[in-house]
Order: sequence, then structure tokens, then C-alpha cells
Amino acid sequence: MELRQLKIFVTVAEEKSFTRAAQKMGYAQSNVSAQVRLLEEEFDIRLFERLGKKIDLTPEGEKLLYHAKRLLRNAAEVQEAMTCSTEPNGILNIGISESLCIFKLPALLKEYSRLYPQVQLVIRQGTPLDFARWLRENIIDVAFSLDQVINDDDLVTKILCEEPMIIVGNNEHPLISKGYIELKDIGQESFIYTERNCSYRSVIENYFADSNIKPGSSYEFDSIEAIKQFVLSGLGIALLPYAAVEKELSAGNMVDLNLIEPKIEMYTQIIYHKNKWLSPTLLSLLDLVNEYF
Repeated sequence: MELRQLKIFVTVAEEKSFTRAAQKMGYAQSNVSAQVRLLEEEFDIRLFERLGKKIDLTPEGEKLLYHAKRLLRNAAEVQEAMTCSTEPNGILNIGISESLCIFKLPALLKEYSRLYPQVQLVIRQGTPLDFARWLRENIIDVAFSLDQVINDDDLVTKILCEEPMIIVGNNEHPLISKGYIELKDIGQESFIYTERNCSYRSVIENYFADSNIKPGSSYEFDSIEAIKQFVLSGLGIALLPYAAVEKELSAGNMVDLNLIEPKIEMYTQIIYHKNKWLSPTLLSLLDLVNEYF
């Protein structure tokens, strides 16, 4: 098994086509097919199901794809570590929470790309649970997480700022007349949840459970934009970061219902594995983050 074979296999898996993979890598299609066949013979497995012109990974292929990507990333780190250049370059894999990716960090990432055009940023959206696993498995180099204070012996964590969390409704919601709300008021309302494993969903659900509160009805979306549209249309209220709804609040389309208790404390944090090699590329991002925040 050679790294070149793994690169070819990964490219075929991503392109779902031997022809496109060959074109992308500048190889003859026969060479691409031959290298994949050599891998199949070496492991005595079938990596792809070939149904006419369509190909799909087999379960064994999925398993190899996972490990092949890790091996190729480790190899890239070795190559970068052994070069003499101190100029940031190569690929930087970053995990980011959806709300931070859309509303908080675009300006930072744009500035990084301007300063270091030789670095390719690869962004993966996920939850705090995803980030912890991806960092341990070396799938990402660093993550920006929106969560309660992270305490993990395997991870280096730095709190960048507190992120205010608010309960919002549209500008005609009946609870506005109260001036403020308590947790018990939500028991009569339709509540719109973010996806499961979202940090602040877990926090509000724990508060509901501790207070024996169950919203009158509920919806669930994995998109903040979808949640905002449901709130604006009057179909429910939601817990969201202030940064995610700042424009709607300023426009008067959405209203902070002023939850007075409990206080939901969430923080934007940057995290990386304690054993991660701090390459010039990663260090340059950490330095910019320190300046930015």
C-alpha cells in the first residue's frame, strides 16, 4: 500500500467516478483503475460497487476511506514539519459551530485568507461533540466552538468571548406585553429547537427537565436560518445567540422576550488537541485570533 494509491482511492471516492478522478489527478483512467484494483487485491476486499456508470463505496470502502484520510493528513503534517519554510501554507482544517460560521467568524477568516493566500481553509460545521471526536482523530486541526466552558484533559481551550443567549419571538408575540419572561412561561408556548447535540439546546432542555417544564408543542431544525423564519412567522419562540438575530432585532421584526432566569452562559472558544503540532499555519491562525478578540 502506497500513499499514492490512497490518494487515488480517496479521489475516486469523493468524485464517485474513475473518469473524473483521473481527470482531476492528471492520470490515465486505466492507471486509476489499476491502483484501486491493487488495493482491493492487497486487502482481499471490494472497495466499490460498480453499477453501470455509477459507483458507490462498499462498507469496507467506507472503512478504508476513513483511515486513508487520516493517513494522508498525518503524511501532510510530516511533510510540512520537515520543510524549512516558516511561511504558512498547505491546508488548515477548521471545525466551526453553525452560528459562529455564519454570524461571528467570516470577517476573521476573510482576513486570514488575505494575509496567508497560500493556505487553503477547509471548514466543517459541527457540534461540540463532533469537534472533540474530530480533534482526537486528527480530522480537523482546530475548532471554534459555542458551548459552556469546555474542560477536557485532551484539549487546549481558550475562551474568546461570552455569547449572549436570548429567547426570541416575532414582534407580535403575546409574551411581549409581560416585559420579561420566566422559564415557566415557556411551558405554554410552541418552542423551536436546534438540532440534537447542539450545546445550547442541551442546556435549555436540562433546565426544562429540572423544572418539570414541557413546551406546549415543539419543532426541530438543524438550520438557524430555518428557525429564524419559523419565529418570524409566529410559529414559536426559540433560544438563539444574540449574534445570530442581531439584524432582525435591529429591524424590529424579532423581539428579545427577556428571560430573567436562569441565565444561560455560553462562550465562543477555540480548541485544539494538546498533542497537536503547532505548525506555522496553525500558529498564524492562533495569533490572528488573539488579535481579533
